[in-house]
Parts: sequence; C-alpha cells; structure tokens
Amino acid sequence: MKLSEIFKDAPDIEVSGLYTDSRSVKENGMFFCLDGIMTNGHKFIKQAVKKGAKTIVHSEDIKTFLDDVVYIKVENVDTALNQVINKFYHYPSEELKVFGVTGTNGKSTVTNIIKDIYDHFAPCGYIGTISIEYKNVKMQPNLTTPDAIFLNRTLRDMVDDGVKAVALEVSSHGLEQHRVDAIDFDIAVFTNFTYDHLDFHGTIENYFHAKSKLFSNLKEDGISVLNVDDPKYTELANVCHGKVVTYGIHHECDYLAKNLHLSMKESSFTLVHKDKVYPVTTNLVAEYNIYNLLAAIAAIVESGIEIEEVLKYVGTIDQIEGRLEIIDEGQPFNVIVDFAHTPDGLEKIFQFATSITPEDSSIIAVFGSAGRRDVDKRKVFGEVASKFCDTIILTEDDPRDEDPREIANQIKSGIQGDARSIYIEDRYGAIRQAIEQANPNDTVLVLGKGDEVFMYREEGRSPWVGDHNAAREIIRRYYLGSSIS
Repeated sequence: MKLSEIFKDAPDIEVSGLYTDSRSVKENGMFFCLDGIMTNGHKFIKQAVKKGAKTIVHSEDIKTFLDDVVYIKVENVDTALNQVINKFYHYPSEELKVFGVTGTNGKSTVTNIIKDIYDHFAPCGYIGTISIEYKNVKMQPNLTTPDAIFLNRTLRDMVDDGVKAVALEVSSHGLEQHRVDAIDFDIAVFTNFTYDHLDFHGTIENYFHAKSKLFSNLKEDGISVLNVDDPKYTELANVCHGKVVTYGIHHECDYLAKNLHLSMKESSFTLVHKDKVYPVTTNLVAEYNIYNLLAAIAAIVESGIEIEEVLKYVGTIDQIEGRLEIIDEGQPFNVIVDFAHTPDGLEKIFQFATSITPEDSSIIAVFGSAGRRDVDKRKVFGEVASKFCDTIILTEDDPRDEDPREIANQIKSGIQGDARSIYIEDRYGAIRQAIEQANPNDTVLVLGKGDEVFMYREEGRSPWVGDHNAAREIIRRYYLGSSIS
C-alpha cells in the first residue's frame, strides 16, 4: 500500500508492513513509536531505520532527522496505529461477525464453545489463550489478546480464507493497551469479575474499568451479553452501549437455566427464553460451565441463529484442553486438570470436586502460583484450598525469577485446619506424588497451567510437557504400570 493512501499529503512511497518492534522491521516498513510499559519506542528510531523502516510515526519531538525517511508526527501513536491498521488491512473485522469475550474466568471456555457451535453454521475462528484456530490453521499464541498488528493481520487472513465469524478472548491487558481498538465488535460477552491482575492494574477499580471498556466502547447496534448473577452486573449494564441481554441461574434473565442436574459426565437443565422452555443436556460439567454455556448460547442466538438450531449441538461440545479436563485412563479415582489460577477459579473447581467425591474419600490438589504476579493472592490460595482439600501439594508454576519454595511458603501461610500440605518443587514429581497416593474414589486436581506446554523460569520460557499430558503419562506408567506407546 502507498503511504499517500494512509496519510493525507504524504509521499507516494510503498509501505510493506507495520511494526512496533524495531527488531522485526522489514524493508519499507512503517515504525510506530509506542510509549509502552517497559520502554519508549522513540528510543529505537535509529534501529528501526537500520532495519529498513522508511516511515516513522511519532508523538514526541525528534532532534535528528535521517535522510530518505518520512516522519509523521501525531498526537497519539496508539490512536494512529489503530487507524492505520484498519486502512492497511482493509477493515477485516467489519467483514466478520466478531464475538468479544471478557471476564476474570471462563473466557477460553466461552470462546471455544462459540467456535465449536458456530462452525456448524459457518466457518468460525478463535483467538485466545489456548491457540489461534480457523479452518485447517492452528497456531500457538504469545498473548491471550495479541498485539493490534498481529491481531488484525490474522483477521485479514481469516477473511481471505473464507471465515465468517471469530470468537476473540479480550483480556484486561489487551483493552488497557489498546490492542483491540481497531476491532469492530458485534457482540461483547461478560463472564464474571473477581480478584486478579492487580500487579498490572494496581486496584480492583482499575481492573474493572479496563474490563468495562469492551462494553462502553461498543457500537450502538452492538449487543452486550451479561451475567446477571455477577455482583458487577448492574454497574456494567449502566455503561453498555447498544442492546443488553442477560443470562444466569439465580435471577430472572433473558437466558435462564433452571432445574440443574449435574454429574461427573454430563449436565442437564431447563432453559427458559422468551417464555419458552427448552430441555438441555450437555457434556459440559460443573455449574460454572453452565454459565459458560449460557453465555455462548446467548451470544450465538443474538447473532441471528435460531435457538432451536443452536441447542442441537450443545451435547457434543469438544473437550477444551486444560479446562476442567477429565483425565480417564481407567484409574479408579478422578483426575481433573484445570487452568484455574485465581482464588475464585480455585474455589469453583474445589466445589465441583466436593460434589463428585464421596465423603469418606479425599481431595488432593496440586498447584502453585506464578512468580512476579499478584503476590497478595498466594495466601488466599492457601485459605481457599484448605476449606476443601485433604492434601495440598505445592509446586512450581511459572516461577520466573522468584524462589518457588518461597512462593509455596506464602501459599502455605494461608492454609488452615486439618489440610496436609507438602512441597515438591518439580511439577512432574508433584503430579506423580498426587496420583500415586490417590485411593479409589479420591479426586486429584492439577491446577494452574492447564494445557500450557511451557514454563516461565528465570532464564525465560522453557518447555513443559503440559499438566494434561503429564497426568496421562503418570497414570499409565506409574499407576497402571503399562508402557507408553
């Protein structure tokens, strides 16, 4: 694309790509000097030019101008970037039905359910914590919500490949850092709001304000899908643009689940919508997954698909790796892997474990807490776990440059009552200990990392087998004694 097509009165030179990282700039690239959390892009103009940048978009005054480089000064580089992105990639989100899902917990599950069901009607993509998927493409993401350039380039690839809709996880970081400002959301979904990410946002109020941007910035004909049972519902509903629809279990709403029957293998309930009653049976389990399913059903129906058609596919939803993933290798006890990494997330999975574990059997939990993240929640983890668990095995969970034992001690400081706790730094060894000590009818919970196949340590990101893979391997090799094929 020509620079003159992007900026009025600009030279008629070619722009090959858009960049915010000077290290990745290619010949004839346009470099945006973002003022980020860790560094200021204005410091890297010379490096960007050396790599081939021919256009520099900046907001601060520049002392030295390099030859053969076009400098465009703007008031706000973030705003300019999102405007240019849409022009450069030809407004890809406007050609898609875009579902944006935010909330503390449940984003991955809701977006994957939307993709799973919507795919029966038209090709749907997914971008989030677990992966980037559409049609035959599957990639690993670097962030829950990718940077604005990568995100919109991916949406353009989806459109060009015939995709008609996309379910996008929208993190509070992504909203605060303007990564989705260029996205034309059609439907915004709110799952829930609890304590998390205060290391980044500073206060719970700031965290909520970041989340609410998805709804306050929604276009007038957009639709907000809100959890009516969440304490933040009223406050969030007051800032929404466009139509608001609600879902829930305990309060009257547009998509109401009644008469819940939950088991280890399936759930059933009565769905009430527009004074009509629909019997629903799903392979999803646990009450919090009923909320996730309701959110997805509401979003898809509000997008224009008949509810009767949507409900045909709720009984065979694909297992979402690392999200309440039941590991069944024939062992006589329950093993569940889940991504839960907040106090509320842990409490919900513990409540589900209690509902499926006989009173004379034990709940054994394996978890840790991430280094350089929300130190205050560690003690709360211990408090919550000790209410439900008989044995707590503390271990590493993305320790970064912190001492995993010290993190474990901080969690242990919150443990109360009769719960037994031990520390095994090696995560694989901790999972093995939990499985080998389990008796018939016990429940083993492996929490915090889900399907992630990496671990953040002091030296950076290193490979990790994944909790789900580790659990299966350990059961087969050490508990059942069979060989690994």
